Amino acid sequence: MDIGIIGAGAASAAAAYAIHRDAPDAQCTVLEKSGGVCGRAATRRRDGRWYDYGANYLKDDDERVRSLVTERLETDGLVSIDEPISVFDEDGTVGEGRPTTERKLTYRTGLTQIAKRLFGETDATVNRRTKITGINRDDGRWRLTDSDGEKWGPYDKLLCNPPAPQTARLLREADWEDERRDALVEAAESVEYRTVWTAVLGYEFELEVPYYALVNTDKRHEIGWIAREECKPGHVPDGESVLIVQANEPWSVERYDDDPAENVAKLARLTAEVVGDDRLENPTWTDHQGWRYAQPEDGVDRDAFEVAERAGLYCLGDWVAGEGRLHAALRNGLETGERVGRSIPTED
Repeated sequence: MDIGIIGAGAASAAAAYAIHRDAPDAQCTVLEKSGGVCGRAATRRRDGRWYDYGANYLKDDDERVRSLVTERLETDGLVSIDEPISVFDEDGTVGEGRPTTERKLTYRTGLTQIAKRLFGETDATVNRRTKITGINRDDGRWRLTDSDGEKWGPYDKLLCNPPAPQTARLLREADWEDERRDALVEAAESVEYRTVWTAVLGYEFELEVPYYALVNTDKRHEIGWIAREECKPGHVPDGESVLIVQANEPWSVERYDDDPAENVAKLARLTAEVVGDDRLENPTWTDHQGWRYAQPEDGVDRDAFEVAERAGLYCLGDWVAGEGRLHAALRNGLETGERVGRSIPTED
């Protein structure tokens, strides 16, 4: 049984893990357009520093995902963030957040370790820098074409992990004349996304504040989130700070294509005002990333997906789960992989 997987996000990694566990003879081929894995749970390395510049951590309040990460996968390097999350309002006034018992998890070398460890438990072949641009359904099997014109497949089953707009575009243009395709495209196109522009600010001093992160709860400030990577063991050398600053949706949409240096400088000034430290206006080094499809705003009608799965086509990811969080993507991947595994006939 040959299975094609478009995208190497967290859901794909979890699905490949579940398929390998339940149907070990199935062959999974993963086709990822970027050079990394784990999608928006992304990590970069810079001169001995690690920073998660997309999803910031993994919540441990989903029992299945917590068990997977803390018991079934290799736990070496798994760390928790002990400092709390505080809040700030439209005026930049900082206050204490709600008490919580949830753990915030990551790895010493970043969140991408989740996908790397999941794929490492399988026989899946992960092909990076391979952008799929065409899907064809022929004789009951799936064939793919990448941006270089190379053909992939045929596959008995196909899993699609890109964000909903990209999945909708692929399926809309697919050579698959079927009413199930139209229903699936309509469902995927209905998902709205939040756009986020992120600045990474590095400093040669460590902030002396009691919190790990600040979140804008009234959603009226230009900044939505500020997080300190130095609170993650192993990420930042002692005596330094690395801040992940995510702009809010209106700011991100308006300035998405503006000069990155100007965007970073604006966010650094705003960060200095919120934190109350003028030194933050002048970072030692910076990085940035725009996430046009950062987080889905809501879920989708699952009926269209269930019908498509009868043709061997599975959509997966946080947008299918209806919650733009890493744990939701992982759980959806596990559940999707289990359905795929159950659909594969066992050999007597």
